[in-house]
Amino acid sequence: MARIGRTTKRGSERKSSGPSRKSKSLKHKAANAVAAHAEAVRQMVDPHFEQQLKLYEQAVQHFQQQKLAKAKELLEKVMVGPSKELADRAQVHLRITEQRMAKQATPSLRTPEEHYQAGVAMMNLGRWDEARDHLLRARKLAPKADFVFYAMAALDCLTGEAESAMENLKTAIHLRPENRYHARNDEDFAFLQEDPRFTELLYPEREASGG
Repeated sequence: MARIGRTTKRGSERKSSGPSRKSKSLKHKAANAVAAHAEAVRQMVDPHFEQQLKLYEQAVQHFQQQKLAKAKELLEKVMVGPSKELADRAQVHLRITEQRMAKQATPSLRTPEEHYQAGVAMMNLGRWDEARDHLLRARKLAPKADFVFYAMAALDCLTGEAESAMENLKTAIHLRPENRYHARNDEDFAFLQEDPRFTELLYPEREASGG
């Protein structure tokens, strides 16, 4: 009889553990729901999340425009933001971006156009020295190629060399005046936006009307 009593007690304990486990499961789900809601609310009011989202949207835009170096730079910033979801998306885009950038390397270059394309590809990768080497070779092979001087001016801006950028841009515009209009809307020249010489070069009509 004593044995039966002990067995009955264990059975009772096992039966009573069922509702307890369900209760813990429900509490866990409820806690997750509350946490998810809190995260959503935090994202709505968190200025860091807003900034991360803005950077992500800009990165996607640059990615679609094939401005891969800029897209890569922005995606890396998105990955350290507060939203894990955006960081995960950025990681996927970053992987694709790096794959595309790697494919742009061109072996066995001979013509100025090939060196020019390789130089632009290296610029997109942020490999400034290699980009300059290719563009200098392109200029040597085609000393009157306006697009080479234009690319060198853009590279100078990216590396913070204002004097060289102005000289190369002047030459590019001299060889092909249409480059003046391209440079007005080219964000690669943002480095020169505050330089009055840049304004004079791109908007000579203002100087004429003002003088």
